[in-house]
Amino acid sequence: MVGNVPLLKISQLKKYFEIDRSQVLKAVDDVSLSIQPGETFGIVGESGCGKSTLGRTIMGLYDKTGGEIEYNGQNVDQMNADQRFRLHRTMQMIFQDPYASLNPRSTVLEIIAEPMEIHKTCKSARERKEKVEQLLEEVGLNRNYLNRYPHEFSGGQRQRIGIARALALNPEFIIADEPISALDVSVQAQVVFLLKQLQLEKGLTMLFIAHDLSMVKYISDRIGVMYLGNLVEMTSSHNLYENPLHPYTQALLSAIPIPDPDIEEKRERIILKGELPSPINPPSGCVFRTRCPFVMDICAKKRPEFVEVEKGHYSACHLHAPKNERVIVHMHKRAE
Repeated sequence: MVGNVPLLKISQLKKYFEIDRSQVLKAVDDVSLSIQPGETFGIVGESGCGKSTLGRTIMGLYDKTGGEIEYNGQNVDQMNADQRFRLHRTMQMIFQDPYASLNPRSTVLEIIAEPMEIHKTCKSARERKEKVEQLLEEVGLNRNYLNRYPHEFSGGQRQRIGIARALALNPEFIIADEPISALDVSVQAQVVFLLKQLQLEKGLTMLFIAHDLSMVKYISDRIGVMYLGNLVEMTSSHNLYENPLHPYTQALLSAIPIPDPDIEEKRERIILKGELPSPINPPSGCVFRTRCPFVMDICAKKRPEFVEVEKGHYSACHLHAPKNERVIVHMHKRAE
């Protein structure tokens, strides 16, 4: 069950990449969120919005530029070497590309058993082998696959091997970085169903990163929407679909097909104008203003605060600023 103390908390997290002496790419810019034990938190947004960079920075694969990361109430920066080593055991990652994330020269047994050897969680090679066989069955693969190599498997099977490797150390927290984007559509639902099943059975806490809103809705308890390195909306999965507040979220949801042809024919599709701005030179004020159909004068001058509009429902938009801080300006539709 979801508890009261966050398992993971990030505050004003930043990850910038220096392109040259005069240019900086702001991949993640001032993102704050918390994830409760046993919760699956989804992150969605267009390609290039900083989703994967956020996950890799939390994981420690990238050094953060600023902000704080807390795990189980402890600041990661204040952990000693032993504590960081143990943290890597409790926090694991499922990577996007099952073709690139598995060593082609290693067998399935060697791939899945490697974390156990590094962290010395098994007393013998026989115990490691038995554990690997058990993990293969848990992810829906035959235990006789132990001595096969990655090239002998389909994409979906390779991703299941990657999931088994992530589970090898009995982690508390898993970051799933677009784990279905490289798979065939027919296989995507199977992998997401497997992740949801494993999360429930093992009580895992998960950060699920994807651009497919329908998949994120199915697996997530809460969802955060990212745009150009910024978190623009955050709420429960149900609320996001029933009552999207941010214009960007509304546009994303309008693009999802509805199986009922009568409803699909009547609803209005929101088409965003223009291209996604470069994170090297983001717009002033609100990063979404260059594509927003409800842009206001204040949007170019002031960055909107990420505020709680309704209980548990947050938005970074001047349309939702607190009334005592709201600047009354003429709102107009962007010219078609």
